[in-house]
Amino acid sequence: MGPAFAGVLQLLALVGALALVHAPLGAYFARVYSSKRHLRVEHWIYRAIGADPDTQMTWPAYLRGVLAFSAVGVLFLYLLQRLQGVLPGSLGFSSVSPAQSFNTAVSFVTNTNWQSYAGEQTMGHVVQTAGLAVQNFVSAAVGMAVAVALVRGFARSRTGELGNFWSDLVRGTLRILVPGAAVAALILVACGVIQNFSGIHEVGQFMGGSQEWNGGAVASQEAIKELGTNGGGYFNANSAHPFENPTPFTNLFEIFLILVIPFSLTRTFGVMVGSVQQGYAILATMFTIWLGFVALMMWTEFAHHGPALQAAGGAMEGKEVRFGVGGSSIFAVSTTLTSTGAVDSFHSSFTGLGGGIAMLGMMLGEIAPGGTGSGLYGMLIMAVIAVFIAGLMVGRTPEYLGKKIGAREMKLAACYILITPALVLVFTAASMALPTPPHSMLNSGAHGLSEVLYAFTSAANNNGSAFAGLNANTDWFNTTTGLAMLLGRFLPMIFVLALAGSLAGQRPVPVTAGTLRTEKPLFTGLLVGAILIITGLTYFPALALGPLAEGLAS
Repeated sequence: MGPAFAGVLQLLALVGALALVHAPLGAYFARVYSSKRHLRVEHWIYRAIGADPDTQMTWPAYLRGVLAFSAVGVLFLYLLQRLQGVLPGSLGFSSVSPAQSFNTAVSFVTNTNWQSYAGEQTMGHVVQTAGLAVQNFVSAAVGMAVAVALVRGFARSRTGELGNFWSDLVRGTLRILVPGAAVAALILVACGVIQNFSGIHEVGQFMGGSQEWNGGAVASQEAIKELGTNGGGYFNANSAHPFENPTPFTNLFEIFLILVIPFSLTRTFGVMVGSVQQGYAILATMFTIWLGFVALMMWTEFAHHGPALQAAGGAMEGKEVRFGVGGSSIFAVSTTLTSTGAVDSFHSSFTGLGGGIAMLGMMLGEIAPGGTGSGLYGMLIMAVIAVFIAGLMVGRTPEYLGKKIGAREMKLAACYILITPALVLVFTAASMALPTPPHSMLNSGAHGLSEVLYAFTSAANNNGSAFAGLNANTDWFNTTTGLAMLLGRFLPMIFVLALAGSLAGQRPVPVTAGTLRTEKPLFTGLLVGAILIITGLTYFPALALGPLAEGLAS
């Protein structure tokens, strides 16, 4: 069996598994967020935080809940890192520096999980488990809550109420993420991923020095890291490390975990708005883009240019032999088209065009299928824009799911899609123009620009992966990527919730002969085209100077 054929078989197995669970999981998620019943443990949590889960919130109140909860999370995680040196279970590691503590706290609270440190050399068991792992759960739950609020905006009419943030947060955590991660962790442990609280062990002498490894609760964190599209690794090598991802099966299973909630949420959307066909249209858009990117990545990485690549069966530099080009390509596309950021290979060592594909996946806004929640609300924003474009073509007032898309709705959608590109391009330009930041680049020329562009694309889109050729542990990059993560996470949420409130307050518009059928393949094609064209026009000049220039020169 050739490596390319093996990669195709892995892809088919993955698609089959996702198709099998799509309908039952999506319907279950809809029941979770629509149920009037609260579990006993949920009542305890509501009493502890002083929240009334049955109180309906307008979009400003919902937003205040999101921002207040996230601010407390940043403060708690920052203090936990700064106090690590005096905490038990620190493995002898000292407290984390202020700039890096800020960057890491923001990173995990915003579901980015960008890491400018080596996990096994920086964070002890307490910070890893009580700090980082907890944020892996709740940051994903926040994204899902905002997505559900937007869906309610489409589903409801003549009301400003979008649900209750605290109820959505607790339910998403306890009813979806915790049980899902528990099952996934058991499977990973059974397949060889470690789960312990052991200390540091010397494993051998190499080149005059010793090599040391420390254990940790890796399987449980790995499970929620992928299921919640977080991406932060227990070890610096992330999912390329055998303690996190030991076999080809675990590699494929982790890709499944990355994709399962974002793809299943399209079914949730269809159920909650009363039309599963609308959910299928969004699913088809996401799947078309994802599959196209996987095919392109495999083509670029399997292309045999030169005797070295012919002998290896593809571009094997920076890839684990146990995963091969196929498994690495599927993982790379899945992690950059979602907000995961986990890596099982060295993205900087991909071919020039392969690295550009990974970067472009993030630049799309990570909507195919995107992160837990963030992918769905990002895709629905693009659907609003596509409907508006179609309305201009035929001279009608655009409508989507019975709601008119007027000037206010388009301004909110336009602000949403402009924020992230502005952050990426402004911070990249500043880093290349100032004298000090370029010193962090391992490479010069087009690849060096790609390193910086990739870093800010990853940060502003809350992805967290990196080319890894960039030394990001400097005051400049810790601060600027931290700001990019904060602004890239919460500014878009403001416009999403404002749009949800505007839609929820409208009267439903009856379907007429001139209404655009948004559940049909024609609309799916229009939506795919709008996404690619908008992204291409925004980022093409920067891509032309970086990965495209490198790919054409190789």
